[in-house]
Amino acid sequence: MNPLSLVLLSFAMSTDAFAAAIGKGSGLHKPRFAEALRAGVIFGCIEALTPIIGWLIGQAASRFVLEWNHWIAFVLLVGLGLHMIHAGLGADDDAPEDKPSRHSFWVLFVTAVATSIDALAVGVSLAFVEVNIVVAAICIGLATTLMVTLGMLLGRMLGQLVGKRAEIVGGVVLVLVGATILYEHFASL
Repeated sequence: MNPLSLVLLSFAMSTDAFAAAIGKGSGLHKPRFAEALRAGVIFGCIEALTPIIGWLIGQAASRFVLEWNHWIAFVLLVGLGLHMIHAGLGADDDAPEDKPSRHSFWVLFVTAVATSIDALAVGVSLAFVEVNIVVAAICIGLATTLMVTLGMLLGRMLGQLVGKRAEIVGGVVLVLVGATILYEHFASL
């Protein structure tokens, strides 16, 4: 996996967390930078751990599927990308809530875990391509920390409109990364 693909993957993995952060930020009464950074760090740490867990699962299975690894990575990434696009095009069913000044750790933790499931699956697919998983996890974690912090701060101004579009863009990027992996495999034959 080339560095550009890794950067694109990192930001693609952070878009659903960004969308959630916009929602969380719009649900707060004037979110401050410290609260936004706190949320960013929580999301970033979880988003960095899940691809490592997925990679370990993928490594355990890799010796059984070496001949099909490019197809597995392609299908997982395209499937996740299409799922993110579908979710981004879907209706938003969030009910209006009272606006606290801060979210609890557990609310942020559960939201972060929910938005990092795709990173777990990406970690599985990364086990089948040549990538340093620690570097990939750090990049994904840092991108997520940055995007969530920005999302929280922008949440009040931008609302759900940009959040949904960010998820669609992230899905398109995942589809393109999956297609690039498949293209690079066939180009090397």
